[in-house]
Amino acid sequence: MPGPLVAFRVGPVSVYWYGIIIVTAVLVASYVAAFEAKRRGEDEDHVWNMLIIVIILGIVGARLYHVLSSPAGGAIGWAYYREHPWAIFDTRSGGLGIFGAVAGGLLGVLLYTYRAKLNLWRYLDIGAPALLLGQAIGRWGNFVNQELHGPPTTLPWGISIDQYHRLPPYDDLNQFPLTTRFHPDFLYESLWNLMGLVLILVLGRKFANRLKEGDLFLIYLIWYPLGRIWVEALRPDAWKIGNVPTAQIISAVLIVVAAVALVIRHRKQPQPQPVE
Repeated sequence: MPGPLVAFRVGPVSVYWYGIIIVTAVLVASYVAAFEAKRRGEDEDHVWNMLIIVIILGIVGARLYHVLSSPAGGAIGWAYYREHPWAIFDTRSGGLGIFGAVAGGLLGVLLYTYRAKLNLWRYLDIGAPALLLGQAIGRWGNFVNQELHGPPTTLPWGISIDQYHRLPPYDDLNQFPLTTRFHPDFLYESLWNLMGLVLILVLGRKFANRLKEGDLFLIYLIWYPLGRIWVEALRPDAWKIGNVPTAQIISAVLIVVAAVALVIRHRKQPQPQPVE
């Protein structure tokens, strides 16, 4: 299978479109987080100061999730990296998992806010809309690499995938000729994230006096996994446990945990009874 699409070369160094899109996503998301921090009366410099550790741990988490996975359709996963351990460090060839990235980034925010004596929940709320926007932009890296496509479709927004980027069984050109179009799973997830961005921005402003610190991040942990459950059902390369995609299991757990946390946080406390 061909590697990522090259945008340009500087001597022996290749710069990939996927990398350009990811860097753009990170920068745009960071500006949104800085704007949100300033709007809430926080020092926006904290956003930029924590960015390095969040990026580093996010990349580590994303790579570990990919390395430990066992995707279907013959895609590279743990079976390959176990035999080729040095390939684990070759991130230029692709292979990042969003749930690992979120976990790593969350650890980065936790470490920074603890060290700087900041309110963790407040900064998670600041980062929630930025995270959704960054994910929405970053998914277009899958488009340029012809990744994250679903099964064949006759819908007008179906996309073409060349024979070198198809996953089994869709690489059989006799059954699925080059005129076959496929579900753009990356687009579905990108649009879902943009809708989540609007939702969180509206909720954060319209119900600011009713929300607790951290509620917006918990809503993110419900919204994004809901969309991921749907998108994952369309992926021929899904990493599965039994017959269920792993990402759907993780998503379901996150939804339940976040929903329970919201209910507990907003449960009305019983009023003390007067003593007779």
